[in-house]
Amino acid sequence: MNTSTAKRSAVTRRGFMAAGAASVAGAATVCSQARAAEKCAVVEPPTGKRILLSCKLGMITKKEGGKNLSLTERLSLAGKAGFDGVDLDQAGEYTPQQARDAVAESGVFVHNAINHAHWQDRLTSPDEKVRAKGRANIEHCMRVSHAAGGSGVLIVVGHARDGKPDEVDKRCQEEIKKLLPLAAALGQMILVENVWNQMYYEHNSPPEQTPEGFIKFVDSFNSPWVGMYYDIGNHWKYGQPGDWIRAFGRRCVKLDVKGFSRAKNKFTDIGEGDLPWEQVRKALNDIGFTGWATAEVGGGGLERLTKVCNQMKKAFGV
Repeated sequence: MNTSTAKRSAVTRRGFMAAGAASVAGAATVCSQARAAEKCAVVEPPTGKRILLSCKLGMITKKEGGKNLSLTERLSLAGKAGFDGVDLDQAGEYTPQQARDAVAESGVFVHNAINHAHWQDRLTSPDEKVRAKGRANIEHCMRVSHAAGGSGVLIVVGHARDGKPDEVDKRCQEEIKKLLPLAAALGQMILVENVWNQMYYEHNSPPEQTPEGFIKFVDSFNSPWVGMYYDIGNHWKYGQPGDWIRAFGRRCVKLDVKGFSRAKNKFTDIGEGDLPWEQVRKALNDIGFTGWATAEVGGGGLERLTKVCNQMKKAFGV
C-alpha cells in the first residue's frame, strides 16, 4: 500500500468512526428527547363536564401493601377511583418539576395547590417575617400549580386572633396585593377559603348569616385573580349554602366538599348529616357554575376513595 492509499484508508476509517459516533450520539439525543417529550406530555381533565370531581392529595394513602407510594402512584390511585383530578394540598413538599413529572407520568390532572402552612405562617400575623414566609409559601404553591397545569391556589388568609378586625384585614390585603403580579404572570387565581378563623362571619352567632363579609373582602381587590374557594360544609353551620352560592355568583370559582350536621354540630361524610344538597344543586345551576369540586373528608386507599367519589356524584347529581 502506498502512502497515498494509506492516508485515504486512515481518513475513511476516521470518517466511518466519526459517523458512527455521531449516529450513536444522535440516537441518544433522540431517545433523550423522546423521554423528555413523554414526561412533558400535556395532561388534560375530561372535557364536557360542568362539575369536575377532585380529592385532596392528603386523602390518598401514602402506603399500600407495606410500600411507600410515590406522588405519581398516589395521583394514579385518584384516577382509578374515578376522580377527574387532584388538589395538591401538600404542595409544600414538592418542587414544581416534581409536580409536573408526576402529572405527566400518572396522566392524572392537578387543578390546584395548597400549602397547609397557611395556619402557621399567617398573612394576618403582626410579625412581618411571618407574613413574608406566608407570602413565599403561596408563591411556591403558585409555581407548583402552574407547573402541574392547575389554575389556582387555595389560601386561608389568617386568623382574627392576630389583632383588631381592621388590622388583620389590612395586613392580609396588603400581602395578597403583593402576590397579584405573580398570579397574573402564571395565570393562577388566589382563592380564599371560608374557614372557622373568625374572619368575615360571626363565629359565636347563630344562623342565618350572609356571606357579605367575604364578598366585600374579595371585591376590595377589584382583580380577576382573587376569588372564593367556597367550602360548602364549613359554613352550613352559619348560613344557607344555596343563598351563599347565589350571593357569591362569579366569585365562587371552586368548591370544597364535605358534609356537616347542624343537629350534631359535627362534620360528616358527603351526603350525610343535614346539609341541604338539593339547595346546593339548584343554586349552582342558578349561577351557571362550572368548575372543580374537591372532597375534603377522611381518605384512604382505592376502596375508600371510590366510595367518596360516588358520594360526590350523588350529592351533585352528576
